[in-house]
Amino acid sequence: MLPDSWQDVLGEELDKPYFQQLTEFVETERATHKIFPPRDEVFAALEATPFDRVKVLILGQDPYHGEGQGHGLCFSVRPGVKTPPSLRNIFKEMKEELGHPVPDNGYLMPWAEQGVLLLNAVLTVREGEANSHKSKGWEKVTDAVIKAVSDRSDPAVFVLWGNYAKKKLPLIDTERHTVIQGAHPSPLSAKLFFGSRPFTQIDDAVKAQGHDPIDWRVPDLGVRA
Repeated sequence: MLPDSWQDVLGEELDKPYFQQLTEFVETERATHKIFPPRDEVFAALEATPFDRVKVLILGQDPYHGEGQGHGLCFSVRPGVKTPPSLRNIFKEMKEELGHPVPDNGYLMPWAEQGVLLLNAVLTVREGEANSHKSKGWEKVTDAVIKAVSDRSDPAVFVLWGNYAKKKLPLIDTERHTVIQGAHPSPLSAKLFFGSRPFTQIDDAVKAQGHDPIDWRVPDLGVRA
């Protein structure tokens, strides 16, 4: 289940009793409800962004809970799926800040492939029930991911949008890493998110850490939903 590049840093976590209980819970849920993302995409964020290539970690809360939406990368949806409100606001800020056009899709794999780890704190959800798998054990797994990146010798940029994400700050060595905090891009707090210039902040920090900046453009795929 776990991608090879993360085995050494997370393998022991998956051997702990709580993870066995979590696995049993999720499998029981799959037998009785529709669960997102599909089983083979639960660790898609770790698959797309190997441990030693993480430049930026953006933390979400839990997967989108609509049909075809969640596919393992926070804020991202598959090509052809309507772009959700929070991601639309991210794209709006990107256009205002960087001048990049708003794409016809919400598929953020181009970011992940450049070293942006798009991590949700909870990795599964029931259809139509946000936060339905909260406090079942996933937070222990993803806290271990955050701490592993923080403990790594190579510095990274951690992006914490909203109060839920900001609670993870104690897991991060702020003396070695850059932490960018701000309002969540959801419609409820978008007024505070707009104008916060997160992309410039991220790229300035990435360059200061000796890495190439992220190309935030998302290519059109001709599949607008």
